Amino acid sequence: MDSALSSPSPGTGASTGNMYLSGENQTLVKLLIAGPFGVGKTTLIRALSETPPLHTEEVMTQTGASVDDLAGVREKTTTTVAIDFGRLTLPGDLALYLFGTPGQKRFRPLWQDIARGALGALVLADTRRLADSFEVMDIVEEAGLRYAVAVNTFPDAPEYDVEKLREALDLHPETPLVLCDARDREQSVDALIALVGHVLAHTHEENPNP
Repeated sequence: MDSALSSPSPGTGASTGNMYLSGENQTLVKLLIAGPFGVGKTTLIRALSETPPLHTEEVMTQTGASVDDLAGVREKTTTTVAIDFGRLTLPGDLALYLFGTPGQKRFRPLWQDIARGALGALVLADTRRLADSFEVMDIVEEAGLRYAVAVNTFPDAPEYDVEKLREALDLHPETPLVLCDARDREQSVDALIALVGHVLAHTHEENPNP
């Protein structure tokens, strides 16, 4: 999907349940779900997607455990080796295509390919490992993407005031920051809406003419 925003021609698609796009014009938006290893990207896409999500998870081996830092995620037994993919339709015929990206450094070339044509990114963070998010945010910024940050509220993670988190993550004042449980669909939708609102507001500012 090379274009961030596109509209299918009338009559395309099918209308059987939510498995296919409707025949009406829809605005299609490609978004990335980014974040460090083990932060909950696969879980969030699974909670959000209205179609059976595509996952490329594999069981972690001893070799992988020696490469990936498991600090704070010792219970993790699988890892994404390519992409996760899901789709969510919002009111107003806005269809979001969600691409989950691997969080490990060795997958950076793949990340750059996946990012092509994306309109923005939702960066997940974990208060147990906040520093791990900086590299991901740097990559997103280097790609020229608008983004929002969603702090995944793991049950055993320390809790902090939102403003303290914003300061610790060194976020621009306009960058949305939300708290969410990636397992909870409603909270995950709210996080995605914060990103979409941020991205579309700047898109309209940069392209004021319809």
